[in-house]
Amino acid sequence: MLNKKDQRLRRARQTRVRIAKQRAVRLTVFRSNQHIYASVISEDGSRVLATASTAEKEVREQLGAAGKGGNLAAAVIVGKRIAEKAKAAGIEKVAFDRAGYAYHGRVKALAEAAREGGLQF
Repeated sequence: MLNKKDQRLRRARQTRVRIAKQRAVRLTVFRSNQHIYASVISEDGSRVLATASTAEKEVREQLGAAGKGGNLAAAVIVGKRIAEKAKAAGIEKVAFDRAGYAYHGRVKALAEAAREGGLQF
């Protein structure tokens, strides 16, 4: 019997296999209760090309005194930041890897903010 985390990781593995066949740069998301993280990873999966998260000092300052990284507003900020950083690294097109999470809530907010920031996926 798989627990909730194992089920998510199983879904994530299936997605990563599909993205690997496309030979695409991937934008991957990880969320915890406190924070949300986004990384742009090279086609072969060997290098992280750009990262953004609510754990970064600049993002925490934008979030204000509460510094809450586990909400929609924080996900939107991280989405815009990862788009800026990816474009600075010369990346326009990515494959979105939601890491087994449902495309809903914070994951969806981050993806839509990254699209608004100019990333195509």
